[in-house]
Amino acid sequence: MLPILQVNPEDLPTYAIVCGDPRRAEVISRKLANVRELAFAREYRTFVGEYDGVQLAVVSHGVGSPGAAVCFEELIRGGVKTLIRVGTAGSYSADHPAGSLVVSTAAVRAEGLTHQLVPAGFPAVADFEITEALYVAALESEGIVKKGITVSLDAFFTGVVEVPHRQFKQAGAIAVEMEIAALFIIASLRGVRAGAILAIDGYADSDLADVYDPHTDVVDHAVEREINTALRAVFKLASV
Repeated sequence: MLPILQVNPEDLPTYAIVCGDPRRAEVISRKLANVRELAFAREYRTFVGEYDGVQLAVVSHGVGSPGAAVCFEELIRGGVKTLIRVGTAGSYSADHPAGSLVVSTAAVRAEGLTHQLVPAGFPAVADFEITEALYVAALESEGIVKKGITVSLDAFFTGVVEVPHRQFKQAGAIAVEMEIAALFIIASLRGVRAGAILAIDGYADSDLADVYDPHTDVVDHAVEREINTALRAVFKLASV
């Protein structure tokens, strides 16, 4: 039994979609056939089922890199070989407003966890095949789709230390979230593959941000699009 997820490794397939919110994991699970809920321990909720004949798990990992890393590590120890994060992010560009989709090609390691795992200069990079499968599948839906470098950051609310969003934007990053760097680094360390797709739910750039409200129809539609994109990508990857 995996001690934190409280799941028997024998019940885990080799593909997994991971997300922050346990409720989103349940939403994704409803799109699967023969679905079973294996466990709900802390923020970690685990389902298994089939999508077009492909066995996969859907697991929530909570908010922030440290807790998410526990989920990723245990899934890999349980036999998962392909992990795709489905999440939300803040945009750095007016060209990618709320409702857009972003496929992360790599992540800026602006969080703390990965600096305890690998040297400072080690890159957090997505698996190329997963990235392309996500991007191609995303283009099949209506709406803005972009792929590029994202930022993983621990802080959600600001304090007295300024968060360098503007520097990240000037360097070419397109969006910011909280867990992708941990996913990509752990996948590299453990010899598995990982990718990520994000629904933009607002602006992180203070010059663009107004009132932050992720609970809109536009964001809900983007989340639905990214879920369907991730499922189609899993099918494409499993069919190769």
